[in-house]
Amino acid sequence: MTRVKRGNVARKRRKKILKLAKGFRGTHSKLFRISKQQVLKSLKYSYIGRKNNKRHYRRLWICRINAATRQYNLTYSQFIHLLKRNRIGLNRKMLAQVAIIDPISFKHLVSSIYK
Repeated sequence: MTRVKRGNVARKRRKKILKLAKGFRGTHSKLFRISKQQVLKSLKYSYIGRKNNKRHYRRLWICRINAATRQYNLTYSQFIHLLKRNRIGLNRKMLAQVAIIDPISFKHLVSSIYK
């Protein structure tokens, strides 16, 4: 049986992994076996990070809304409850933006639901 050299296929496969490992420290970016493990780990971390990012921003928006509503003697949960009861469909991101950028509009929003 004749020998199969696999030159191009193997090289392309290794170069693809090493390209993903660019910027890693030490042998994590130089040696194929180690960089392969590190790339798998980094892809796992980036997937988890994308999920955590969403949680992080939601927590930030809630903190900002809570701080803004405390000025009007309301807690965050009371404020959200009043919004739902009055059928105001603003999400937390927009509420946080309004609270920071335009406090006067936020004050009108609070006064309109808090009668």
